[in-house]
Amino acid sequence: MTKRPRVRFAPSPTGGLHLGGVRTVLYNYLFAKKNGGDFVLRIEDTDQSRYVPGAEEYIFNCLDWVGLTPDESPLHGGPFGPYRQSERKPMYRQYAEQLVKAGHAYYAFDTPEELEKMRQDFKTEQNPSPQYDHTLRMKMRNSLSLSEAETQQLLDSGTRHVIRIKMPEQETISFTDMIRGEVSFDTSLVDDKVLLKADNMPTYHLAVVVDDYLMQITHAFRGEEWLPSAPVHILCWKYLFGLDQMPQWAHLPLILGPNGKLSKRDGAKYGFPVFAMNWTDPKTNELTEGFREKGFLPEAFINLLALLGWNDGTEKEIFTKEELINAFSLDRVHSAGAKFDYEKAKWFNHEWIKNADASALKPVVKTILEEKGLTVNDEALLEKVIGLVKDRCTLLPDFYEQAGFFFQRPAVLDTESVKPKWNDAKNLFFAEVIRNFELSPVWEAHELEANFKEIAAANKIKPGEVLMPFRIMLVGGKFGPHVFDIAALLGKEETIHRIKNALSLFA
Repeated sequence: MTKRPRVRFAPSPTGGLHLGGVRTVLYNYLFAKKNGGDFVLRIEDTDQSRYVPGAEEYIFNCLDWVGLTPDESPLHGGPFGPYRQSERKPMYRQYAEQLVKAGHAYYAFDTPEELEKMRQDFKTEQNPSPQYDHTLRMKMRNSLSLSEAETQQLLDSGTRHVIRIKMPEQETISFTDMIRGEVSFDTSLVDDKVLLKADNMPTYHLAVVVDDYLMQITHAFRGEEWLPSAPVHILCWKYLFGLDQMPQWAHLPLILGPNGKLSKRDGAKYGFPVFAMNWTDPKTNELTEGFREKGFLPEAFINLLALLGWNDGTEKEIFTKEELINAFSLDRVHSAGAKFDYEKAKWFNHEWIKNADASALKPVVKTILEEKGLTVNDEALLEKVIGLVKDRCTLLPDFYEQAGFFFQRPAVLDTESVKPKWNDAKNLFFAEVIRNFELSPVWEAHELEANFKEIAAANKIKPGEVLMPFRIMLVGGKFGPHVFDIAALLGKEETIHRIKNALSLFA
């Protein structure tokens, strides 16, 4: 690469950041860092009617959580600002007028009622949704169908109008996609898209070209749903700046759910998140759960996202962010859609929790326990507990069930699993265990286990018959790590207290 790479993510502040959006950020970020380039975040807020309060802050909070910090953005600044399109509004009209002057675009004065009439009047069985294109433009009210004097009079009187691109007829437009190779379009099948709206705000089609040029973007990665718009953008590049200035494009594959493109509806139906973080729609007050709140580590989230449509050519699945930067290349991104598998996503999270240092997990686990009403005063104990139980946790909230009993006596014991086979011999056995534990000078798991099994042998009881009741005494149910590791961490006094309490319930 001769130029220093500059890539951008350009979201619209219209709602929560979907799984696919974060993956686009990730691939941009990885490409920039791998190639010593810059990652730019630009807010594309040209459609003010769809603007949602709080959405922009949400986008930045998501990127903070996953650790994908832009080099330039509305928050971070940079030499190519402003980074919100609404703040760049005055500059777009001149480029639209430049296209009109060169004969590549035109003024269109049609009212919403006239546009609706066109859709009704020209509807046929073969063409149920007529478009404003080369077949209809001369039947509408625009500067191509009107005389120059009529057009000027409308402009002088301030008549509301838009500027549309004039798509050429029967031309083939091609470009080389970094993922898909050669892609071609027939211009006759593309309508005359609006470039500048009546409020002087550009549409995406004009703004993306102008901003990419002015911000010196060298590579543009976006979802494949933007492929149909490519011919409009290519022509804008050609007419305004020359095709040699156009960034290299890569259209990323869709992320698929159980029934096609992954949607918010899929998440609601199948019980998995599709947003990075919780998103509450301010219009409906409807909450959609995110990966962070579900209990995913940001490192696991980045890891699973990277492999939704990419691999490094090996069987390797667990990658740190640094490893992803080193391994990433666009030629390993698949062109076909990638199916999202929530069970696989949880597997990634489990692997990351399992392999994490207990000290690194301590702050988030402490928060989870305290939010559930548990008080954690002993940080050293918490770290030991995390080390003991993390292999059993798939999502972060699992730590409450797997670790909570270390900090609070179980309120309820699963006595029904014990009572049917409970007898005097077991009662006497545990009475002896209590005496032995009270006198034990060493409180370590292996010593406790040896003593426990020795007492069982002396009483002609199989260890398996009393290990399960012992576990229920300590944790309340049939779960948790090695029971003598639990006793060792609970301490002598607490272990004995829990045995005594349970004996009164089992009898």
